[in-house]
Amino acid sequence: MTGYVELKVWGKAMDFAAAIYSLAPSMPKSELYGMTSQMQRAAASVPANIAEGYQRGTRKDYARFISIARGSLAETETFLRLATRVGHLTPEATTAPLAMADELSRMLTRLKEKLDGHPLGQPGAAS
Repeated sequence: MTGYVELKVWGKAMDFAAAIYSLAPSMPKSELYGMTSQMQRAAASVPANIAEGYQRGTRKDYARFISIARGSLAETETFLRLATRVGHLTPEATTAPLAMADELSRMLTRLKEKLDGHPLGQPGAAS
């Protein structure tokens, strides 16, 4: 298969989602249908939106789905930080996923800028 599967950013997003799923057993059972489920869905949404946007076939659609992926990444990162803050996960357990999120955020931002034709946060930028 070709296309989005060959994208480095999609592969990194898949690795990130897998890392989030691997944290689930460490979360309290009481959060199975709450924070754990939402964190997993948000993480899975990152590579899914990269793939969907890529397959849409237009730069405008692709850029929109990259924005959605960035939002899902921020949501997942927020849940990681919240889970640590409330004692569901240790800081050590979230160090690697947060580093992955940081790298992935930079990659998605660069891709969005490339698709839009200008840096995010600059005049004329659609963020």
